[in-house]
Amino acid sequence: MSYTKEDIIKLVEEGDVEFIRMQFTDIFGRLKNVAITASQIKKAVNNEIMIDGSSIEGFARINESDMYLHPDLDSYAVLPWRPQHARVARLICDVYLPDGTPFTGDPRYVLKKQLAKAAEKGYTFNVGPECEFFLFETDDSGLPTTKTSDDAGYFDLDPLDHGGSTRREICMMLEDIGYEVEASHHEVARGQHEIDFKYSEALRSADNIMTFKLAVKTIAQKNGLHATFMPKPIFGINGSGMHTNMSLFKDGKNVFDDPSDPRGLSKEAYAFIAGILEHVKGMTAVTNPLVNSYKRLVPGYEAPCYISWSASNRSALIRIPAARGKSTRVELRCPDPSCNPYLELAVCLAAGMDGIERGLTPPDEILENIFVMGEAERKEKGIDSLPGSLKEALDLMLEDSLVCRTLGEHVLSHYTAGKYAEWDAYRTSVSEWEIKEYLMMY
Repeated sequence: MSYTKEDIIKLVEEGDVEFIRMQFTDIFGRLKNVAITASQIKKAVNNEIMIDGSSIEGFARINESDMYLHPDLDSYAVLPWRPQHARVARLICDVYLPDGTPFTGDPRYVLKKQLAKAAEKGYTFNVGPECEFFLFETDDSGLPTTKTSDDAGYFDLDPLDHGGSTRREICMMLEDIGYEVEASHHEVARGQHEIDFKYSEALRSADNIMTFKLAVKTIAQKNGLHATFMPKPIFGINGSGMHTNMSLFKDGKNVFDDPSDPRGLSKEAYAFIAGILEHVKGMTAVTNPLVNSYKRLVPGYEAPCYISWSASNRSALIRIPAARGKSTRVELRCPDPSCNPYLELAVCLAAGMDGIERGLTPPDEILENIFVMGEAERKEKGIDSLPGSLKEALDLMLEDSLVCRTLGEHVLSHYTAGKYAEWDAYRTSVSEWEIKEYLMMY
């Protein structure tokens, strides 16, 4: 749906909308907003709503704090989980400086720059995410626990799946704001769920991921549950990923598709895969941004931790799903849902396009189950590993000039400063595991 300023003003005035949430995302992937009343909508659509950027982590210093929100008019939607009288709508915004230039620390701008580069070559970047999350019980104070009365596993249903009704409600709410929900099911671990929605152009997909996470958390809370996108909330069971399905289109055709190839893949698809594999170590601090992310990326729980690709093998980092034609796509399986989707898609596109521009060729496809291989066999086949910690991932990111250029100086410096501080806080804290292991013994 394409809207003009006049359309938005009319929708607010005639739709019983009382509040409009002007939403934006910080560099660490946290959704922020300024709520305005309907009386301010004309100011909003004319880019006159100001925020204090110095109050947003990673945005600006206090002496350069004034910033303006420029709403993407096509993102207008009424939030169906809010009251239906005196309704609440939202507009997703870009962040601008007072001189009218885009703020380079805005993650949405980082992605838009990469999309513009691809568009210069005639490409449209389409993305379909697979977002997993856990539903946990809350305690008597309403605080989250890691308990679930759910006994379900992969694809199970009621009465084992105690989150089915909440998942159904989430799907209905998403459809109310224009999502095309393709699938919803219980995942492998107890209390774990997945909802998939149709792919779209990358900027809209990133917007959709942010709204999806808000919807899931809000509806879970309404139902007395806590939803978390934390990658590995419980030791010993599967963690949550956000498999990212990517394709490039040109002149309405999927350029990854080639029926004459034995695998049905074009030379651009192979080069895109090679670009991702070449830069994936440097991308991992973005695709997997938490200390906790690296407790998911271990063997034994279906999460890929070895750098490889395959047309079918689910133990590979990159998989090519079976569908061909317009549905031909490259699935990157390491990202988790705690990532900032704007930055994640920006580095994915930059890496893939680097592969195409340089005409890179991927290594041999791995058909065997990598999880059962020994270290010597992996080494013989040239299979490397993803970083094993956030600290290692950050160090490797700083060595990858393409990833650094893609993020830009502002995002790179503030992102790494924040994440190194997170690692240091983790490194120096004393865990329950240490208390159990060492307190009595030593």
